[in-house]
Amino acid sequence: MYRSNLIYSYQKGMSLVELMVAMVIGLFLTTGVFAMFGMSSSNVTTTSQYNQLQENGRVALAILERDLSQLGFMGDITGTDFVIGSNATISPGTAVENDCIGDGLNNLSLPNNQPAHFRRLWGYENGVSSQSFACLTGVNSNTDVIQIKRFVGPSVEVKDIKSTNYYVSATSSEAVFFSGAGAVPILENARIWEFQHHIYYIKDDADGIPILRRRTLTTGNGMSNEEQLVEGIENMRVLYGFDNDGDDTPDTFLSADEVTSLMWDNQEFQRLVALKVYLLVRSTQEDKSYTNVTKYQLGDKGTNAKIPVKEDNFRRKVLSTTVVLENPILIRS
Repeated sequence: MYRSNLIYSYQKGMSLVELMVAMVIGLFLTTGVFAMFGMSSSNVTTTSQYNQLQENGRVALAILERDLSQLGFMGDITGTDFVIGSNATISPGTAVENDCIGDGLNNLSLPNNQPAHFRRLWGYENGVSSQSFACLTGVNSNTDVIQIKRFVGPSVEVKDIKSTNYYVSATSSEAVFFSGAGAVPILENARIWEFQHHIYYIKDDADGIPILRRRTLTTGNGMSNEEQLVEGIENMRVLYGFDNDGDDTPDTFLSADEVTSLMWDNQEFQRLVALKVYLLVRSTQEDKSYTNVTKYQLGDKGTNAKIPVKEDNFRRKVLSTTVVLENPILIRS
């Protein structure tokens, strides 16, 4: 019988040394992949937070600028002070419940009959200024509060009047304030304007996130309406630009505490023509891989003095804008 010779081939396995080398190489590759993933994740977080800071600050400045730029606008009677019993009247039954009363003799939501100019602008630094709004609670310390009153354009028709708003029927020489829930006063050749009283301030929410807020005048709740506008706004500084030589350009920018009572009432030779608004915007979420030790400057406020450096895990950014008043000559009383 024929018998073939069978040749057996055996597959040899990896040696211990080869196995260890392969494991080390695999470990380095895995470490590299995780490192790249971590860097990518960190870059995404950083980019996302900076985009959030920029967007939140931009929105907050846009809201403030749109409102502040119209400071002093009073329709056809712009540039004239409201004197109750002379050129101004409060329609019967028109009152403001839960009002926010600011500093000065004539600084309610509506003009009163005190022998003082009706204040359309006022501000202070919470916790620093001697005067503040009693109606506000929980306002963050060392942040500015600003109050403005103005007409909202364009003028409205009687059919478009809302019961929740306050209005003024005005000519170039007379104004009648009334509630949209009441009767519309009859004033010959008058136009009707919505009247608004706003207060801007910063207050944390329950989770400790700082939020730019606004109180808004309505007939139902007076000044108790609190709107949450933009989150992450940690500090606000407002500087008031005054023209000292009559050329309608600001020569000096002052903090609220440097503005005198006569200047608030527009009775001095200096005239308010512009505002500078600075915002310190903070990310709403922490990044444990980041520690913030940056010093920030908000106008005249340096971090070494009034804005303490917070060594935490929140990113921050300063944004600012200069608001030029639309009618600086007309607001001269």
